[in-house]
Amino acid sequence: MKLLSNWQIYALGSAFFAGLTVLFGKIGVMNINSNLATFIRTIVIIAMIAGILCVRHEWQKPQTIDAKTWAFLILSGIATGLSWLCYYRAIQIGPISKVAPVDKLSVALAILFGIMFLGEKLTWQVILGGGLVLLVAIITATS
Repeated sequence: MKLLSNWQIYALGSAFFAGLTVLFGKIGVMNINSNLATFIRTIVIIAMIAGILCVRHEWQKPQTIDAKTWAFLILSGIATGLSWLCYYRAIQIGPISKVAPVDKLSVALAILFGIMFLGEKLTWQVILGGGLVLLVAIITATS
């Protein structure tokens, strides 16, 4: 019997590294402008992912990627960039114990967007999970 599926392992890895991201980011943004900190972080991410693509031989010719994929990846990149800029400014001026839970409202919003735009199913577990994320954000942000 398999304990966790692949997506669950990657999701836990994402959560773990996101937790480290806020800690390292808070320390790293203490003495510089938050926008510059975000820029430096982005350069590191680009270099790291380019290295992974090289090692795994996963590069693909840009012309083989369809226009819809390009459009949504560009929109995702813009949203990510704006999120990072807001996040780094928030952790620069606020405590991570309050910023991180509010940032995780993205979970509840992602659930909502998945239901509205992708036709994902709304179950009692999804409602409960999203509601708890919302509750945690409200409690920590207002304490």
